[in-house]
Amino acid sequence: MSLPKRWRTLDRSTVGRAPERWGVYELGDDGEILAVEAGVLRDELKTELSYSDATQVRWEACQSRDHAERLADEHRERAGLK
Repeated sequence: MSLPKRWRTLDRSTVGRAPERWGVYELGDDGEILAVEAGVLRDELKTELSYSDATQVRWEACQSRDHAERLADEHRERAGLK
């Protein structure tokens, strides 16, 4: 199961709109999930934009680091990435 959000193009504009909050995010390419990670969204997406091969991203902001990491683990397992 994926995040209930639409895919966005992973570019500078999208990264600039990401909140500076803990969250879980999925990286993708042509709608296929490549990775599920957790962290402070804007900081993490800046890094992914520079170093990742992903072309798409979607995220969900969370209340805390623990919440984000727990959701990331659940989504990785459901996506078969664990």
